[in-house]
Amino acid sequence: MNYGRIKSFHAEGNRVEILFEHQKAAITAITDEIINIFSPGQSEINHSFAIEGDKSKPVNVIANMVGNYIVISTSKLAVYVYDQCRVNFYTSDGTVLCRDYKGEREAQGVAIISKEAAEQARMEGHVLTDGLTRHAIEVVKCIEGDEYFYGLGDKYSFLDKKGYDFEMWNSDLPEPHFESMTRLYKSIPFLLVHREAVNYGIFFDNHHRTYFDLGKENDGYYSFAADEGNLDYYLIYGTTLKSVISGYTYLTGTTPLPQLWTLGYHQCRWSYENRAELLSVADSMRENEIPCDALYCDIDYMDHFKVFTWGESQYPDHRKMLEELQKRGFKVVTIIDPGVKKEEGYFVYDEGIANDYFVHAPDGSVYENVVWPGDSVFPDFGRRAVRNWWADKQKCMTDDGVAGIWNDMNEPASFRGEIPGDVVFYDEERASTHREMHNVYASLMAKATYEGIRRHTGKRPFVITRAFYSGAQKYTTAWTGDNQSHWSHLRYAIAQLCSIGMSGLAFIGTDVGGFGANCTAELLCRWTQVGCLSPFFRNHAAKGTRHQEPWAFDRQTMEICRKYIRLRYRLIPYLYDCFRIAEAMGIPVFRPLVLNFEKDANTARINDQFMVGDWIMAAPIVDQGKVSRDVYLPKGCNWYDFHTGERFPGGSRILREAPLDTCPIYIKEGAILPLWPVMNYVGEKKVDCLELMVFGSDGTYTHYQDNGEDFAYRDGEYNLYQFMRRNGRLSIEMTHAGYAERYEAFKVTMNGKTFKIKFSGRKLVI
Repeated sequence: MNYGRIKSFHAEGNRVEILFEHQKAAITAITDEIINIFSPGQSEINHSFAIEGDKSKPVNVIANMVGNYIVISTSKLAVYVYDQCRVNFYTSDGTVLCRDYKGEREAQGVAIISKEAAEQARMEGHVLTDGLTRHAIEVVKCIEGDEYFYGLGDKYSFLDKKGYDFEMWNSDLPEPHFESMTRLYKSIPFLLVHREAVNYGIFFDNHHRTYFDLGKENDGYYSFAADEGNLDYYLIYGTTLKSVISGYTYLTGTTPLPQLWTLGYHQCRWSYENRAELLSVADSMRENEIPCDALYCDIDYMDHFKVFTWGESQYPDHRKMLEELQKRGFKVVTIIDPGVKKEEGYFVYDEGIANDYFVHAPDGSVYENVVWPGDSVFPDFGRRAVRNWWADKQKCMTDDGVAGIWNDMNEPASFRGEIPGDVVFYDEERASTHREMHNVYASLMAKATYEGIRRHTGKRPFVITRAFYSGAQKYTTAWTGDNQSHWSHLRYAIAQLCSIGMSGLAFIGTDVGGFGANCTAELLCRWTQVGCLSPFFRNHAAKGTRHQEPWAFDRQTMEICRKYIRLRYRLIPYLYDCFRIAEAMGIPVFRPLVLNFEKDANTARINDQFMVGDWIMAAPIVDQGKVSRDVYLPKGCNWYDFHTGERFPGGSRILREAPLDTCPIYIKEGAILPLWPVMNYVGEKKVDCLELMVFGSDGTYTHYQDNGEDFAYRDGEYNLYQFMRRNGRLSIEMTHAGYAERYEAFKVTMNGKTFKIKFSGRKLVI
């Protein structure tokens, strides 16, 4: 956009409107730490699919003209606005946060070649350019030199994304993912920037196809851009990376507390083709004493791939089957795709046609493409009436006994080429296009699914999605899509999960073992060790690949997998506490080391270690054949080997032996970990005695307890326990008593001894 010179400005409340020669813009202080920069392109208002409700707080904003630029100040930030709508941000003490780049763009290191040479390269399949890409909306910021770039969702890349470029366009890419891919299933245009002295985030709330270049074009600047929509971005300042994430999730919402059973182990395959095969998997889980809470039905459970149906030939009397599995402790999750089979007499298609609920071709006819059912049509989820209809469709599944819904193919994917950009979608009552609504389609589907399950069950909905846009974490869990049974995919999974967590989505996982290709016994063992510490723990494999259930290889593999699945169940109360923090503050469960130890420069680019909450660190083996590895222990505390109890100083590197049955796990000194006894499924045993494992001296831990199922906790029906270790003594105190069920005793492991004490609800000191 060509803005020209500043002509005038007007300040009112927390908003400053600026008139340039050729365009206008508005700078709004949402809070003292969050600034919105908006300039109309497509519309006069900054309509958001990510931010719901007015997030503005009372802010004392001061705006003055200083020479030829405007200074806008809050108690925490100063915003300098120049001609051409160039905007610089500073902290209140004058420290540079980020500045617009004022020089000419230049593709660094790109050689100028002749047209003939470019044509020769094109004939062999190469595409050569001058390295510069131009977009209608562009913001170019200076790279000050000490930046680390994090976030941006599920991109297949390292934790620090400096030097790479990315595209926000939800894409179904079933081929093996690799480092040079610029896009995947999710579009989360939230970038975290960590520098030695400051941290900030950029949330570019433009749901069209957008682009981020983080110094690939030139190491002197980074940029974010779009071809359509508005210039609409938020600068989010924080004294720590955690506070920046909390600011972002303040705007877009946090991941709600899940049902407890969803934190167990999940087993899936495309597909368990029939009732007998699914029941056989259930039998094997219990016979081999492998804990498991959820089994999945992929697309083959349906009647000819028609959503909201069951194929009676494959799954006769499915209601009785679901009831029997429920009695044995298994929940069943079913896949639902957006593509609706075009078939007169099929109730979903007939209702959609009668009410005009499907998207249209530009000529006004109902748009058709091909997905699993063959010729298919697509619900227009941008309309409230369509979302309400889809929400009510969930009732036929939940009434049958289905416990969760797995939304797939919702980019939306289609087999006859991508849906054309001019296909007519709606944004409520306003006619729009697929080009505009593509990135938010899955989020709107997830919202409808969430609202339907909540409406018809009263429980916390368990919804899974493959595609995603910012803000959908309020409604859905996600996984990283169609990965492969490759060691590289296990290696990159850690950075992916860390990046998505830092991008606001706390409930996330990968397909353990890999979806495509053939898993090996060794790979399954190592991936299960990572999976058991991931928020969403599901083993899933594709049709045509070898089975990868824990018993599918040999006894050693099964025993190793069982060991770590059992560890997962021991850790569920700790994980649940982490999810409570995620809902309250937006801080992810699965974290890079830098999020907890950002003052330790050694943690900034560690891709193969991770934190679970504040207290557990894992350093898994992610390479074939390795049985030992280098482990970095962050500065500022001592660390305990979870398996041996050995103590190590922070800031050190150690060589840890790690045979196939061992995943190196370390506990931060001061931890008081709550643990469950091993059980076959959540709820199999009433936990009236909580185990506490105390590591070292002086620590405080708050433990949370509720019914693990509905929303009563939001009305105060929960318990809080504070565990405090001081001067060799341990105190246990209930600080909130709102839930009827309480622990009757605690089993404490401390100072090399284990003992059990009764608890009456009054403060104990041991």
